[in-house]
Amino acid sequence: MNLRRLVPAAIGVFALAGVLSACGMTPEPIETRLPPGLGASSTPPAVAVPSPSVVTVSPSASTTTPPADAAADAVSCGNGGSPSVSGAEQSVRVVGTCAELTVSGSALTVDASAASIGTLRISGDRARVDAASIDALILQGNDGTVRSAGAIGNVDMSGDRSVIEAGGAIASVTVRGQDNVVRPTGGVGIQTVEGRGNAIG
Repeated sequence: MNLRRLVPAAIGVFALAGVLSACGMTPEPIETRLPPGLGASSTPPAVAVPSPSVVTVSPSASTTTPPADAAADAVSCGNGGSPSVSGAEQSVRVVGTCAELTVSGSALTVDASAASIGTLRISGDRARVDAASIDALILQGNDGTVRSAGAIGNVDMSGDRSVIEAGGAIASVTVRGQDNVVRPTGGVGIQTVEGRGNAIG
């Protein structure tokens, strides 16, 4: 064999192998395929994200139980009892013969039109009391109204803008305050008045 021919052939084989191995190590480019109609410079489509739903809930019917109407259940004095009524913005019915009835609070309405009362004591503002009869009335408060179907023995009131009405005479009246009205159908006996704007008789 001719060595002069083998050496160049071997060199050629090694050179060819090097070129092929270099080509095998070159990374292949990644081809990205887009849907038809979208080019590389096109803006990607916006993704619609559903907004949170706003649900308006209508207020349900109130479950608060209103206070029981005290007028439905009468407070009984029996024969000579001395009950007390207290609270605010309530209506109460009183029956029987009361030795003494005490009413205290604000905006109380007392229907005692079926009750005879020995002593009626009222403390608080805007009290409304209707009674069949009252022997003695003690009122301490403002803007009250007391009506008696019969005569009233004695009235002692302290406060402003209250009205006392009697379906008969009032034996004696003591008033301390302003703009009060005492209106009996049978006249007034002894009067003691302190304050301005009071109308007695």
